[in-house]
Amino acid sequence: METFDYVIIGAGSAGCVLANRLSASGATVCLLEAGPRDRNPFIHIPAGFIKTLVNPNLNWLYKTEPGLGTAGRSIATPRGKTLGGSSSINGHIYNRGQQLDFNTWGQLGNRGWSFEEVLPYFKKSERRIGYGDDKFRGRNGELLVTDVTEPDQVSDAFIKGVVNLGIPLSQDYNGAIQEGVNYFQRTIFSGRRISAAKAFLEPAHKRKNLKILTNRHVTEIIFDKRTAIGVKYLLGGVEQEIHARKEVLLSAGAIASPQLLQVSGVGNPDLLNKIGVSTICALPGVGENLSDHYGVRLAARVRGVQTINERTRGLRLAAELTNYLVFRKGVLAQSPGVVLALCKSNKVYDRPDLQVIFAPASYKEDAAYKLDNFPGITIGSWPMRPESRGYVHALSRNMKDKPLIQPNYLKAEADQQLLLSGIKLSRQMLQTPELAKWYQEETTPGKSLQGDDELLDYARKHGTTIFHLMGTCKMGPSYDQNAVVNDELKIHGLDGIRVVDTSIIPTAHSANTNAVTIMIAEKASDMILGNQPLPAVTL
Repeated sequence: METFDYVIIGAGSAGCVLANRLSASGATVCLLEAGPRDRNPFIHIPAGFIKTLVNPNLNWLYKTEPGLGTAGRSIATPRGKTLGGSSSINGHIYNRGQQLDFNTWGQLGNRGWSFEEVLPYFKKSERRIGYGDDKFRGRNGELLVTDVTEPDQVSDAFIKGVVNLGIPLSQDYNGAIQEGVNYFQRTIFSGRRISAAKAFLEPAHKRKNLKILTNRHVTEIIFDKRTAIGVKYLLGGVEQEIHARKEVLLSAGAIASPQLLQVSGVGNPDLLNKIGVSTICALPGVGENLSDHYGVRLAARVRGVQTINERTRGLRLAAELTNYLVFRKGVLAQSPGVVLALCKSNKVYDRPDLQVIFAPASYKEDAAYKLDNFPGITIGSWPMRPESRGYVHALSRNMKDKPLIQPNYLKAEADQQLLLSGIKLSRQMLQTPELAKWYQEETTPGKSLQGDDELLDYARKHGTTIFHLMGTCKMGPSYDQNAVVNDELKIHGLDGIRVVDTSIIPTAHSANTNAVTIMIAEKASDMILGNQPLPAVTL
C-alpha cells in the first residue's frame, strides 16, 4: 500500500490543475482516474466531440430519471471518463460567467469568492491569444484560449442580424462586459483540443513526485473516525488502497462526487440507511441542490450557401480530411458551435439571463448528433440561472451502480417562461434580413407551433441537457443546512478532505463550466498549500 501527501480522485478539469499545482510544490501526489489515458484521436480533433459523446470508453453515459419537465423522458448526460475528464469531450467553449454570479457566492457567506477575488485565479491559468484587456485576461497560463480562426459567411450574417435586433456586439464576453454576441472563445489551438490534461498534466507528468494512475475506479473514501485517510479503488476487479498523509481531494464531478461521499458514509442518514451504509457524518445537503442548463434547439433549412452538413459528406469530406491532416484547418478543426450570444430577456435586468449558441450545421431531430441531409443551421438557447433544483442519490453502496439523477428540469415556472422567451428570441434571430437570402424554412420545431403551450410541450419532449451539472456539494457556511463544504472547500464536520469541482458551486452558474472549474481548482490549490491568496483585482 502506497502513501502520498495528497490523493486526488478524478482527473477532470479540477483534478488536472490540482495535480500540477500541488506536485509543483514538491509534495507527493497521486492522481486517480477511472477512465483510460487520453489517447483516442477523437479527443484531440475538435470535431471529434460528436464521437466522444457516445463512446462508453471515454464517457460515463449517465441518464437522468424521467420527469414531468421532460415529458417522461430520460436524458442522456455525458461526463468525461479519461484524463481531462469532461474537458476532453466538451464543446470547447471558454466562458467564465457573469461577474455578479461570483458576488452572489460571497453574499451567501463564502469569504474570498467575490469576482474581484476569483479573477486573479481565472487569469493565472489562462494564456489568452487574441484581443482582451489584460486587467481581465491572462497571458502566461497553461490553458490556451483562442478565437475562431475560420469565420464563415452564414455566421457573419447571423452576428450582424443579431446586432441589428439591438443586442450589442461583444468585444470580449470574458472581459469587463458579459453581454452581447460574437464568435466563441475556445480551448483549441492549431486545430487541436486543449483539454485540462493537455494544458496541466502534460507539462507535469514526468515529475517524480506525481503519480498518475488510470483505469482506477475509486469505490470508497477511507475514514479514521471523522478524518479521511485514503481511498479504495478497483483495478482489474481487485480492490486496493492508497493512503493520504495530508488530504484526500474529491474532484469526481457533480454526479460522482456526491455519490462517492454517500457510499462512504457522508450524507443524509435516511438515504445512507436505505443503501446499507453506516453514517460517518450526517450532511443532508450531499447530492441535493443539483442545477443544470436545459436547452432547446431550433433548426432551419438554408439554400445557396454551404454549411457543415454538405462539407462532411462524400468528396467534400475527403477534402476536409486532407485539409485537416495537412493544415489543421477546416470543419474538423472547429468546435460544434461557433457563435455565442448572452442576452437579456428584459432590458431592465442587471445582467443577461439567456445564453444562445449558433452553428452553421443542423442535426436530425432526436438523433445522436447526426447531421441533416440538406444545408442547415441551428440555434440553441437556455436560461442561464435556472431556479429548478434536483438531486443525485446513490442507489446502492456499489460505485459501479450508477446513481439516480433527477435534475427536475423546468419544475420552476420561471424556467418555463424564460425558456419560452429564448425560443421566441431564437426565431427572431433566424429571421433577420441579414439571413434572409439564405433562409428557407424552419424545420425544427416548425412554424406550425406558435402558442406558448405548444412550444412548452415541444421543449419538454425535445429539450436536452447542455452538460453543465453543478451544485451537489454546495459551498456555504455551517448554518446553511444544505451546505456540504465551507469556503475553504473543507467538508463540514470532517477533516482531511475537500471537494474541488463543479459540485461546490452554490448557485446556478450562468456559463459553461470548464473555465469556472479550473478557477476553483487554482484557488483551492493555494488554500491546500497554505499560500496567501492572490491579491484581489480592483475594478
